[in-house]
Amino acid sequence: MTAGIDLRPMTAADYDDVLALWGRSEGVGLGASDTRESIGAYLIRNPGLSQVAVSDTRVVGAVLCGHDGRRGLFYHLAVDRDYRGRGLGRRMAERALALLKEQGIQKTYIMVFQENHEGRGFWEAAGWEARRDLVPMCVTLDTP
Repeated sequence: MTAGIDLRPMTAADYDDVLALWGRSEGVGLGASDTRESIGAYLIRNPGLSQVAVSDTRVVGAVLCGHDGRRGLFYHLAVDRDYRGRGLGRRMAERALALLKEQGIQKTYIMVFQENHEGRGFWEAAGWEARRDLVPMCVTLDTP
């Protein structure tokens, strides 16, 4: 399955490899908050929670994971196309959930694009449920 693929905490040094993975992964929407500085700050605020999957020295999977003290959030879980179907995405998600649980987090969310049928299928197969009672809303703040 995933023998020879190690999971470890994501570091700021992984940024280029992780961004390249996300960029070639359908269903991952990158935006203004995915800069090196923003991701670095996220990793500092949520130490050890985000994970990368590494085969030899190549990053083949990644997930951003964090929490606000109450609820966990996953962002951008992606597995390189050549490594899909081996349980690697589930392994990364389970590891991140276990780390959140250690910190007392009981509920975790992920936002999945409506048209990302493959991603939605992955999460549903892993036991996640779509919330039909909530409407995602956001506001973009101008920052210096």
